[in-house]
Formats: sequence, C-alpha cells, structure tokens
Amino acid sequence: MSPNIICLGELLVEIMRTEVDTPHGITGASYKGPFPSGAPAIFIDSAARMSVPFNLSTGFIGAVGNDEFGGTIIEKLKNDNVDVSKIKVIENRTTGIAFNQYNSDGSRKFIFSAGAAEQIFPNDLERAYFSNVKALHIMGSSLSISESSRESCYKAIEIAKSINPQVIISFDPNLRPEMLDLKTVIKISKPVLEKTTVLFPSGEEAEMLAGVKGEKKACKKLLEMGPKLVVLKKGKEGCQIFSSGIVDGINVPGFSVKEIDPTGAGDSFGGAFIVGYLTGWDLKRIGLFANAVGALKVKFFGPMSNTSYEEVIELIES
Repeated sequence: MSPNIICLGELLVEIMRTEVDTPHGITGASYKGPFPSGAPAIFIDSAARMSVPFNLSTGFIGAVGNDEFGGTIIEKLKNDNVDVSKIKVIENRTTGIAFNQYNSDGSRKFIFSAGAAEQIFPNDLERAYFSNVKALHIMGSSLSISESSRESCYKAIEIAKSINPQVIISFDPNLRPEMLDLKTVIKISKPVLEKTTVLFPSGEEAEMLAGVKGEKKACKKLLEMGPKLVVLKKGKEGCQIFSSGIVDGINVPGFSVKEIDPTGAGDSFGGAFIVGYLTGWDLKRIGLFANAVGALKVKFFGPMSNTSYEEVIELIES
C-alpha cells in the first residue's frame, strides 16, 4: 500500500492521572491507562477517521516494542484503517510510555520513557511507500526524540517532495521542554519550517519560533519563513488562519462542549484540517471542520477518540 497521507514518529502508550493537579511524585495516587498515543499517531488516526468519505488512505512509519502496549497501539490504528505495515516491532525494546499529569491551569507535565519509539532510521523509509503521497505530516516531538528519528523526518520530506513536488508538508512544532531545550528545538525545526506548507502552532509556539511577542505578529512573521499557511490553534476559542493574502487572518470560532480530557485535541485538529485541505474546501470550512473534531476529542478520555465523520458533521450542523 502507498498511502495518500503519511506520518512518522513516536508511538507511545499514555498513562494518565485520573485527577487534575496531582503531581507524579504523589505516592499511591491513581493513573488510568494504557491509552494508544504519541502525537504523530493521534494525528494520523484522526486523519484516517475523517478520510472515510473521501477515500484518502493513511499510513504510519514508526516502532513499538514486542509487548502488549505495542499491540494495543497497532490495533487501534489498524481498526481505524491506518496502514501499519511500516510499524516495526522491536524485540529488545519496550514500547514507549508517557506518564501524563494534567493541571487545572491547562498545563501538562510528562515523564517519558522512549523505549522503541525513538528507533526510527532513515533506512526504514522505502521510496515506493511514498509513490501516492499527497500530504506528509511532521511533529516537533519526532524531531526531538532521537537523532535518527530527526534524520528520518528530513529524509521523508526529501522523498515526498521528489516524488510529488506539490505534496503538502504540514508541521506541528509540538514543543516539548522535557525532550530538548528550546534553542535546540528551534534549530532542528528550521529545515522543516522552510519546506512547510501548513504550520500548526499554538500562540506560545508561534512566538518562540518567530522570536517575537504577540501571537498575531508571530504568525505573520512565520509566513515569511516558509509556510504558505499558518493555522494558529486557540483551543476552545477555535483557530485563526493566516496566509500571505489574508492580512489579519480568518477567525474560526470553536464549539462549546463539556471537557473531559483535552489530551490529543490539537493533534486530532491537525489530522482533520489536512483532510479538509486535501478536499479543496475553503479555509473557513476547513477550520470549522477541524475545530469540531478537536471539540469532540475533549469529550473523550484518552488521547485518541473514536469520533466519526458523521458525528463531526452533526456537531457542525447542530
């Protein structure tokens, strides 16, 4: 199989605190899991579920350990029609794990054990797998987790653009101070940023990458650095879409829903946005669609939801 939408990077299970504001160091406090996770995996799973009406195929390149955690990740992706043929199962490594503490101020704190998640190498990338590529998604966490994973991301962009010069390269900075310092993250993000079509930063990430204060000013600055589109993720407030032809950006409002767990909402948003982009919808419609997917995700406990395309349309039309 040669998928239309490809993503690569870390595959993890997430073990989550059941109560907010509960530090990892509290002895005896409860966790819940394992949940299939990893930012790139959340993205591709969302894209797969939202692609069903449009016959867009999806695929993932990554690695898990030969254990039950790895099995549950592969099962989730496979059940949602993601091609998993390029996910390696490594005998001498455990599957990556992320312990997640969520706080009432919206912040999160992770403890990572990379395990097999970092075991992605440029030689794992087969040119034939990219023969039908229309969109390639890169995560900042995949650039950060290991040098081999980073080089694989760079090579994937090179292969995708050589096969399809019109390929959509999307990039979510996904800055994680637990993995690398900010200066290094900005440095390794630059080669991707220069080739990015659609950038998905938060306000804070936009300011950090652009080196200027003010999220709107930062997004405009980022447009000068390569991307054709900067999609500012604003959580429950929705998103704001910037391009060279849209001076002040397009504000697309979010949806009011009862939040249970926001983990993975931004990555789910990104997967849906790229599907809408590939269908050729206008930007406001794409933003509304992606906002609805993100909103429905927060109603679901765990990083990956089971939301269907039909449920998204129902929320939009309600």
